[in-house]
Amino acid sequence: MFAARKTQMPTSDKALSGRAIPILVPDRHFVSGNRIAPPFAAGLEQALFGLGCLWGAERKFWQQPCVYSTAVGYAGGYTPNPTYEEVCTGMTGHTEVVLVVFDPRQTNYENLLKTFWEAHDPTQGMRQGNDIGTQYRSGIYVYNAQQRAIAEASRKKYEELLKRAGFAAISTEIVDLPPFYYAEEYHQQYLAKNPNGYCGLGGTGVTCAL
Repeated sequence: MFAARKTQMPTSDKALSGRAIPILVPDRHFVSGNRIAPPFAAGLEQALFGLGCLWGAERKFWQQPCVYSTAVGYAGGYTPNPTYEEVCTGMTGHTEVVLVVFDPRQTNYENLLKTFWEAHDPTQGMRQGNDIGTQYRSGIYVYNAQQRAIAEASRKKYEELLKRAGFAAISTEIVDLPPFYYAEEYHQQYLAKNPNGYCGLGGTGVTCAL
């Protein structure tokens, strides 16, 4: 029953109240040394993705060429400045997300989407593998109309490829950018600090040819 409750989105009136004070995070990325919080240098752009456990998801993106910085946090729910423990209850409505800061002169949003689609199974609804709950749902949170158009086109194309391979329909949500709340310091670049740490991500094996 507890697992079933965790896969149902709470309503705003039932969500945890949270707090007004943001969680403190380090200024610099543990791997790259670049900033993980604004202000970012002029010309850099941002993307926000939810694809399961934040530890492994973040590593997928910081390993990509020309990504300036990454950070993990929570988005898509109701509770302001939630803690990890609160998100895990399923009563905040948030999913675990990765903030990706990139230079559009060196890479593009399509390349980030390719990493996003191939790094997880976007057909599983409120779960990724053995990780079950609303916090593990798949989501793309767009900063502008251009990102939305590119994301929706990529979802349509990748869904066709997945269906040919025998997978179900994609459950990924694509919505306008919600508030993003940074996760606690120990979550930031966790797998760089703990190389043998848990990573439950697993893709479908279907290449995303955008």
